[in-house]
Amino acid sequence: MTDSNEEGGSLSIRQALKKYNERISVNKKGCKQEKYRASTICKTFLGKVPISQATTVDIANYRDIRLATISRTTNRPVSPNTVRLELALLSDLFNIARIEWGVAVDNPVMRVRKPKIPPGRERRLTWGEERRILRGASQHRNEQFYSVVVLAIETAMRQGEILGLTWENIDLRVRIAHLPATKNGTKRDVPLSLRAVDALTRLGVKTEGPVFNYTSAGFKSAWRTLLQRIGMMDLHFHDLRHEAISRLFELGTLDMMEVATISGHKSMQMLKRYTHLKASNLVAKLDGKKVLNKGRRVISQTVVPYPAAVSKTEDGFVLQFMDFEHLRLQGRDADEVAARARDVLLRELVNIMKGSKRAPLPTPPLEYCDSTHVLLIDPL
Repeated sequence: MTDSNEEGGSLSIRQALKKYNERISVNKKGCKQEKYRASTICKTFLGKVPISQATTVDIANYRDIRLATISRTTNRPVSPNTVRLELALLSDLFNIARIEWGVAVDNPVMRVRKPKIPPGRERRLTWGEERRILRGASQHRNEQFYSVVVLAIETAMRQGEILGLTWENIDLRVRIAHLPATKNGTKRDVPLSLRAVDALTRLGVKTEGPVFNYTSAGFKSAWRTLLQRIGMMDLHFHDLRHEAISRLFELGTLDMMEVATISGHKSMQMLKRYTHLKASNLVAKLDGKKVLNKGRRVISQTVVPYPAAVSKTEDGFVLQFMDFEHLRLQGRDADEVAARARDVLLRELVNIMKGSKRAPLPTPPLEYCDSTHVLLIDPL
């Protein structure tokens, strides 16, 4: 943004945005994002328009051009919400310029239709998708990547909150992560599940300093690379927060205020937008007092089908369980191998439930050849 004569009505929108960034944006928490939006506006025809001569036609044209623009990062049209945020910035610019700087006579943004926001995302993870994500994350060259993903699913923290964690604000004894500053501008304490604690301790506990060395841009790049590798481009990292909040409700032990305390939502209406309960998780509630006891519930959640890769070889067939690296069977007949695999899997799951074995971390994806097929082996 180049500066020139700023007297009276000769001040262009580009120059006004530069002044706005230097005096207004710097005092906001979202300063970086606002500067990026301002830079986007300045690169269009609107940047050259004198702020005192901008009309509703100019703003409407900008809106339509942006909605038709293909984003370089997503390769999809710019979202209506992105355009709404840019128009909100312009609206505040015109108000400041009119009231405090005396260089604008009107706020044309106020009279222009805003893009309609589409319905909130209802993206939930399926049973298989979570396994694919965790397998891919577990083989990432940076071991911190897996822990970030697990914390997102377990705690409902935002990406920035996770990457900003420091060891001095984590109490593993009482299982609490303290967030001194959040998006809402308030501090928050987040309870940590056993799985979340494990995700932290596997990194090596320290007394102080940042837990993760990822920058926001660095992690976003790693996340996009993971999605490309596992073929799941329709998933946003923020969807993991959505999933985590929905699971908190599905526990059936927390009310809305308790979930809001964990997630950090101030508006109950916003919290409801994130919550889409799975009907399968509500089945137990329909039974009322006949709900499964703890032992039966553990069995029903553990003794389930598990994926296995079956490959044809010169000597017959090889079956490899994808979540149990040590469970590998072979034989000449595929049906016979699958039958033995059910018995072996059932014994493995029984040992896990008895506590004599630990449930393994999801293993990395197998390298498949053309003769490989993936089956779900039901131990029952």
